[in-house]
Amino acid sequence: MADLITVEDITAAADAIAGHVLRTPSVASPGLAAHLGVPVSLKLEMLQRTGSFKPRGAFRKLLGLSAAERSAGVVAVSGGNHGLAVADAAGELGIAATIVMPESVPARAVEQCRASGATVRLTPEMAGAFALLDELVAAGATLVHPFDDRTVLTAQGTVGAEFAADAPGLTDVLVSIGGGALISGVATALGGRDSRVRVWGVETEGADSMSRAIAAGAPVRFEPTSVVTTLSAPYVTDLTLAHVRALVEDVLVVSDADAVRGALTLAEQSKVWAEPAAGCLVAAAYRVLDRVGPDAHLGLVLCGGNSTVADLASWTDRFAATPLPPREPSHTR
Repeated sequence: MADLITVEDITAAADAIAGHVLRTPSVASPGLAAHLGVPVSLKLEMLQRTGSFKPRGAFRKLLGLSAAERSAGVVAVSGGNHGLAVADAAGELGIAATIVMPESVPARAVEQCRASGATVRLTPEMAGAFALLDELVAAGATLVHPFDDRTVLTAQGTVGAEFAADAPGLTDVLVSIGGGALISGVATALGGRDSRVRVWGVETEGADSMSRAIAAGAPVRFEPTSVVTTLSAPYVTDLTLAHVRALVEDVLVVSDADAVRGALTLAEQSKVWAEPAAGCLVAAAYRVLDRVGPDAHLGLVLCGGNSTVADLASWTDRFAATPLPPREPSHTR
């Protein structure tokens, strides 16, 4: 089993990235609490620079590079948010960056990466993006991996440390999973502070790399098919799988349609704009509450908000999506 990161690692990461990233708000959501029948707190990572939690790991990695590594430049592969973060951090720190992306990513993500000064390379699919990444690393660029890097995991864990400090009383925290860095860090932070807090992972169908790995007992490569491209890692790694197996209560998988419905529910009930990668947490919350009972205090880590109005309108039309209904009163307090 891979060595797990520690709370002390996360504290060191918080010190390192202070001044480069925001301490995003943790807020109660009265509307979603009434909708679900239990207290709900939200960690608003869509308010982070570039619109997601990803700059935490990007800055932690880039700030630790040697002079030779900075000179060689960095490369990252991304379904959107990781690329935006690496491009942004590299631009601020004066480091050349190449971002490799599948053609399915939103055009806005490509434009923003280029606006930060990064070179963008597009491939037909995510598997091809990872193959091109390997070529660029072999040519001398320094890899900034979105999830197979302990340094990145420790910085993503600062999300959980802040949430625990700012929203005491949490019993169950839901975290989206792409490659697994965010949930690995958050679960470490929450377990170190209060082992009574259960952490639940959430994926979408067709972007369920962690669920596949858990079932197989090892990482499994596959071609993601989910419309939720920001969760569409084609595999997880031994590092993130080890954290999830050791620290996470369970990993739940919801449909793309329900992830979109969850995003609509967040907009109506919590008045926040979140992408379906965060909306999937709302759909999963119903199932978590069925398992843990009415005395829960839910925490949702809203990982990002990088969907345009046109994106959400298109998904809503595609799935004939409407907001999720209120939870049945028989299951509430």
